[in-house]
Amino acid sequence: MQVCCGNHQIRQQAGFGWQWPPRLRRWHDVRLRIAADGTTPFFMNSATTPPGADTRPARPRRPSRQTPPRADARPPRQHPVLDQLAQLAPGLFGEVLKPLKRGIFQDLLDAHPGVLDADSLKAALALHTRSSRYLTVVASGLPRHDLAGQPVEPLAPEHVHHALIEVFRRRQGRSPEDLVPKLRQRIVQAFENSGLGREAYATLVMGRDETVNAITAEALAEAASRAARDEALLRAFEGSGQTVEAFADMYGMPPHDARRTLDRARLRKTPRDA
Repeated sequence: MQVCCGNHQIRQQAGFGWQWPPRLRRWHDVRLRIAADGTTPFFMNSATTPPGADTRPARPRRPSRQTPPRADARPPRQHPVLDQLAQLAPGLFGEVLKPLKRGIFQDLLDAHPGVLDADSLKAALALHTRSSRYLTVVASGLPRHDLAGQPVEPLAPEHVHHALIEVFRRRQGRSPEDLVPKLRQRIVQAFENSGLGREAYATLVMGRDETVNAITAEALAEAASRAARDEALLRAFEGSGQTVEAFADMYGMPPHDARRTLDRARLRKTPRDA
């Protein structure tokens, strides 16, 4: 007997017990079903599909990975009351922040009765004063401001120092660069701006973190060394009888650096002479 299947011809002789190969047997079974009930599997076209073709249904394609929307340069505020405050007091809570005067909570409630909820305002101010943006402003040493945006009182040296340390910790955690040298210079500047002596400043700012205490001690030692150099330069200038430009040329200094150093030395000297 001769069996035809596409281009393949297989001859079967009686008594040899011939069987269909597995691949052709599946095709043969499908052909028998088509002949029996007249149906055609949805994945097969009997007129064009050759024997042995892959008749499995195609796998559904995975959806393409969509690129997430680009985040804005400035994250959204975390509390809706902060948006209110930016409208009510833009000089304090707008794009440019300023250190807040003590008692600003009650000032806001008194200035806007029935507009601000006390509990919500308290929560919003807590978030605001712990934010990196606000701490950076405090670390700069700007004075505290009232609702009108006017400076009313200086920041306490310990508050500036605390803000410096907190901003340093947050930035160091995200940066591969060693930021300790920059922190020391910022502490030197904060110390000189405070107008305090070395021991008085250390008493105010030293805490339980020994690492921070060591950095602060190094900064104060550097400030003392610089103060000694500045004082020596001022004495030399006062004894020279030269102009600042001529004196700077004698010492190989840019005139603006010499003038800034002399002014800094005079500023330190004034409280002791007063």
